[in-house]
Amino acid sequence: MGEYLISFHDEWVPEHTAEQLGRKGVAGRAVIAEMKERGVFVFSNGGLDASTAVASAVARDGEAVITDGPYAETKEHLGGFCVVDVADDEAARFWAGRLAVALEWPQEVHRFPVFVDADGTSS
Repeated sequence: MGEYLISFHDEWVPEHTAEQLGRKGVAGRAVIAEMKERGVFVFSNGGLDASTAVASAVARDGEAVITDGPYAETKEHLGGFCVVDVADDEAARFWAGRLAVALEWPQEVHRFPVFVDADGTSS
């Protein structure tokens, strides 16, 4: 089993009415419920946008410098994500496809790396 991040950027989502977003929420939650039933769901949150950024942290001369707001050097901003624990890339792609169809906007899949400790256990 491996953990995968399935995510979308806020900019990939076209403008929606409140009613349309409500229908998308129902459809997305149905996919999440199916993930839970199959035992692959880890965590998700689809309520992110530029307004939810709290702070940014950078290191300067060995000290943390905390500033308010989003400071990503990109035009795209994470809009939502889901973490699944599945057997392989194909299974992660399957769930990303289910979310893409339910929500009608693109999804991106990233595999979290598996690290092996000195004693041979993975984390």
